Amino acid sequence: MASTTKTDHPTADDSSSQGTGDWIQVDVQTSLDAGELLGVLEDPAVTGAWQEPDCIHLYWPGDRCGSDTWQGLRRALTQLGHPKPDCAITINHLADQDWNAQWSRLVEPIRIGLVIIRPSWKEMALNPGEFELIIDPKQAFGTGHHATTQLLIEWLQQVVTPSDRVLDVGTGSGVLAMVALRLGAAQAVGVDFDPVAIDCARDYAKVNGLDDRLTLAVGNAQGEQPHDTFAPTLVLANLDRQTLLDSGETLCRYAADGARLLLSGLLIEQRAEIEAAYASHGVYVKAARARDGWVALEAVGMESCEGDLCS
Repeated sequence: MASTTKTDHPTADDSSSQGTGDWIQVDVQTSLDAGELLGVLEDPAVTGAWQEPDCIHLYWPGDRCGSDTWQGLRRALTQLGHPKPDCAITINHLADQDWNAQWSRLVEPIRIGLVIIRPSWKEMALNPGEFELIIDPKQAFGTGHHATTQLLIEWLQQVVTPSDRVLDVGTGSGVLAMVALRLGAAQAVGVDFDPVAIDCARDYAKVNGLDDRLTLAVGNAQGEQPHDTFAPTLVLANLDRQTLLDSGETLCRYAADGARLLLSGLLIEQRAEIEAAYASHGVYVKAARARDGWVALEAVGMESCEGDLCS
């Protein structure tokens, strides 16, 4: 890994890369689970995370981190029981090409049910019935390796129908929307607040031959989406706890109109809070799946819930 500057510990003034367009890699010496750390950190600016033995690599755009970032990371590590948070953190400033080289080194092909996700330079044999998506690491996190994404990819393989119109909120690399299309969904729209993510997702859709079926646009989970004529039947939201809370009213309107919600990005202990918030809008959890301390939920509006056991 190449780095232009390096400090042993973060300081309140360590924001020299802001506005440069470069990236920050933060190495945390710990045996904690990367997903659990992300869940407690609850920082939507984190663009990626990767775990190696006794080390978690976290990535921020250079113009979206500063003293508040390091304070939040210290608090999260302390909350998770790390004995010496300050001594565990190392900051590296990366140029764009170093970011891509780092991801290229780390990302391996992955099989999730019938779905293979791989970088273009690594082959993986397909079994009967399987299909692949080619996703080369770029500046948008979403290679399918995290438990929150895997839960939804597995779930999609059981619920997608040919009549489904899929809305992927916080689409990132667009991987969930592309999986839904490959599984036979009629149409998919992906939105993300980050224009860089949308640009990357468009590239991925083109590489995988889905650019004529996947509509991608800049938008956020809290507001009205930029597709007035699109009425989704299935809404995917792999977001963090706070964003799921903030966007609850918008997502629940889709459920009230008959759409199913598949929600992910939650630690198991955060489930009750989300259930209560969505129930206040007349939307109820119908099913749940868990993995590695994370949980995904299926939620539907009250009318869709009638006749079923919603818990």
